[in-house]
Amino acid sequence: MNITWWGHATVAVTDRGTTILTDPVLRNRLAHLQRRRGPRPVLDTAPDAVVISHLHGDHCDLPSLRMLPRSTRIVAPRGAGAFLRSRLRREILEIADGESVEVGSLRVRAVPAAHDGRRNPSSRIRAAALGYVFEGTRTAWFGGDTGLFDDMKSFGPLDLALVPVWGWGWTLGAGHLDPAGAAEAMRIIKPAQAVPIHWGTLWPVGCGRVRPDRFHRPGDEFAALTATAAPKTDVHVLAPGESLTVTA
Repeated sequence: MNITWWGHATVAVTDRGTTILTDPVLRNRLAHLQRRRGPRPVLDTAPDAVVISHLHGDHCDLPSLRMLPRSTRIVAPRGAGAFLRSRLRREILEIADGESVEVGSLRVRAVPAAHDGRRNPSSRIRAAALGYVFEGTRTAWFGGDTGLFDDMKSFGPLDLALVPVWGWGWTLGAGHLDPAGAAEAMRIIKPAQAVPIHWGTLWPVGCGRVRPDRFHRPGDEFAALTATAAPKTDVHVLAPGESLTVTA
């Protein structure tokens, strides 16, 4: 299994000739957010499928989804299908916690996430947020965006955790992991390896000097805290665009 972190929650997972892309943001500007680090994602081949963890704009970016060829399947939380079909004019495969789907040579299993499932705080459009476990030659959990919850222990055993460790601003609301919370999640899940995601990529326009530590440091803070909380988990802090081969 090979993964490439393209920044924020966008990760390409390739195994057995099948590629799955998570929560794609393929643009350099998204509403009030801009990409401040790393290259715009470059996909050498079309992904076989995309998984959407939840409907927030930085995880379900409609312009990015429209860039994908129609051969790419879109997997989304149950309840999101009507909204996505109306905006994208293409088939959506809906999935709920505990269900799984085969994508090429990989099995994709939906797992719960503790996060607000509304499109935005005032929206009636909502679907329960999910994480996903990819099962191939290795097993990898993609957290999307989530807070801590006890049932995380049911995800394993895992070779890799793609764990959110921050967000796109200098504060976090409920339903997010900070570096300490993400390290505690590693203690619960006990993956062999971990890559921090959802940090150090997107930032509000014009706010580059506001709490820059929250932009640059969460990955390293997570690695240091995990060394104590889950010492058997090897943490790889990647730069956007950097890849990792997942070993046993």
